[in-house]
Amino acid sequence: MTKRFLTFGILGLFVCLWAFPASAQQNVAVVANVKVLSDKVKDVSSLEAWKKSYIREGMSDKDKALAIWETLVAHQYQDSPPSEFLNNEGSVQDAIKMFNVYGYSYCGVAANEIASLARYVGLNCRISTIVAHVLPEIEWDGRWHMLDASLINFFVFRDEPPDAVNGKFSRALSNYAVPNGRIASIEEIQAAVREWYDANPDYLDQPKNPKGKPKGNDAKLRKYHAEGGWLGWKNGPRLLADSPFYGGDGWLPAKTHGWYSTMQEYDGSAYFPYEAGYSMGYHVNVRLRPGEKLIRNWSNKGLHVNMDGTGGAPGSLKATIGKGNWAYCTKFGDIAPGRVGNGELIYNVPVDASLEKNAWRFENLVLDAGTLKAKDDARQGILEIRNPCSYVYLKGEVTLDASVGEDGAVRVFLSDNNGLDWTEAGKLEKSGEQKIDLSKLIIRRYDYRVRILLSGKGTGLKALGFRHDVQHSQRPLPALARGKNTITFSAGPHEGAVTLEGSTDPNNRGKQLVFTDFHPETRNLKDGRVFIDPAQKDGEISYVITTPSDMTKMTIMTHYRARDKRAGWDVQVSYDGGKTFNSVAKCPGGTPFFGVFTEVTDIPPGTKSAVVKWTGTTFWNATLIFNHRIDAYYTEPFGGFRPVKVTYLWEEGGIEKVDEHVARAANEVYTITCESNPQMKSLIVELAD
Repeated sequence: MTKRFLTFGILGLFVCLWAFPASAQQNVAVVANVKVLSDKVKDVSSLEAWKKSYIREGMSDKDKALAIWETLVAHQYQDSPPSEFLNNEGSVQDAIKMFNVYGYSYCGVAANEIASLARYVGLNCRISTIVAHVLPEIEWDGRWHMLDASLINFFVFRDEPPDAVNGKFSRALSNYAVPNGRIASIEEIQAAVREWYDANPDYLDQPKNPKGKPKGNDAKLRKYHAEGGWLGWKNGPRLLADSPFYGGDGWLPAKTHGWYSTMQEYDGSAYFPYEAGYSMGYHVNVRLRPGEKLIRNWSNKGLHVNMDGTGGAPGSLKATIGKGNWAYCTKFGDIAPGRVGNGELIYNVPVDASLEKNAWRFENLVLDAGTLKAKDDARQGILEIRNPCSYVYLKGEVTLDASVGEDGAVRVFLSDNNGLDWTEAGKLEKSGEQKIDLSKLIIRRYDYRVRILLSGKGTGLKALGFRHDVQHSQRPLPALARGKNTITFSAGPHEGAVTLEGSTDPNNRGKQLVFTDFHPETRNLKDGRVFIDPAQKDGEISYVITTPSDMTKMTIMTHYRARDKRAGWDVQVSYDGGKTFNSVAKCPGGTPFFGVFTEVTDIPPGTKSAVVKWTGTTFWNATLIFNHRIDAYYTEPFGGFRPVKVTYLWEEGGIEKVDEHVARAANEVYTITCESNPQMKSLIVELAD
């Protein structure tokens, strides 16, 4: 039986209703940052939430590093990577986005995510490429330590004292009986492997190039691996044999790689620094308007972000957590039934007096007996609706029920670059309900605007609705478990964000927005990239970003290259239209790649527009930006709290279960009790009637 217990009694409910009278609630057009948490799943919805979930006060640097490693292992399975074509490699390189939207990728992505989180909490991190693998190393106690979250391993010198006094391992790490020794660096692992090869040269392939380095022989290593136990792989380098992450069969937890591949990856024939352009700034902000519903499912319909032919289907589409290659996931707290989720965002726009508050633009329009018409028939009526979503759009359509007057029309346009440019999506020249497919225009987007133009006497709009398929990861959803589950509901702050992020690679045009789609002003850049012309001493790029109400803060991400120590980038902001600028972040030179993430909070009151500029200097070598992103936060003009309905759907023993809870306060705690192991189905949030 399902039970719910509110944390406040009758008196608390009375106070709550008094605090949010019906008249005040009716003025609320959006409830923002709606969050539903379960005590069985950690919150990773933002950088701040992740830090609160995984980083404890007083942690040593080693403990922080292991917490970062565990986060990646828990939330990302080794698989064909999702591609949004936003950075120099095309794959998704934002850790918080990866945790919430996808949950699968490969080694280079995991390395970059570890680097971004490590730097976020003040740790030094570097990334290197070895044979067919990309790895991060985090520094503590004056040494580098390799932590591979992609293949799920690190290597410990069992006979050496640990690097630092550290707290207890998490429950996940204790499952692997990690020895309490010093964690090795890439170079130390390579040295241990080469020492074994020196004693067993038959397992090496001599290079055709006499100046090259011998490489591990795949066929012989696989055979040695297959012999198993002390007759085979355990008789290899002791540093590898001591690792608790290999199973008895020599395979690593995800079953994608094993001892034989480790011996090739660390054979020493390749080792050089490389770092793709990662991003930071994504966060989950579930916003609900009247008529809007977000459905997140613990299942999928086979849809994924690269289903348009831009990439193969990930194996994770068919994942069963706790079985096969995903058996290890439960050790790291995954209680979802699968990994890839396909959800829905539905918005049945109320065509009533509230529409003017809900619209992004409402011009020359009037409501007449439940129909939206042009106020002045001689001019077009203009309605704009913005549809931001925290989860990536895969498909979408708009449904319009219109009456079209003689010589009139309803034209529908779409913008995916914050309203700077518009593409016609469809035109209605006859009355009745009609649908327009938006899928090709919105795939791989998180935000778009629709402009509806009403022209001609008698032309009106009776109904308007949007339906979208989205992709999300099942892993961070607030799943239930057998027994008592504590559910925490919260809403607010009631703010939105306008995001500016386009690929710096012009070859991605057509698959994704590129930076020039945001109409930047540039100086001394070349090759269609954010790359300072080496013939010049400096260069710059700037963007205007605008919010509908007072801007509260900005986050700015820069992943860049400035090889010469005298080179670098200076990030500047202007609030007076570009007349004066203040420096808000430095991106110093002397690096082939590095990421700088900054938060800007000292924004003058009343600011609704800002210019963000990167000014760079160069000396004979490449100074460029791999990836950059701006998020401008603002107070929702008609934001506030009104009751939210939270619906859980699941099964117990094949019997359908439903829990509906109406949160009447911005912060509530209640419980759901499952008598047996639940099979999770859906989580639905919408404004209550």
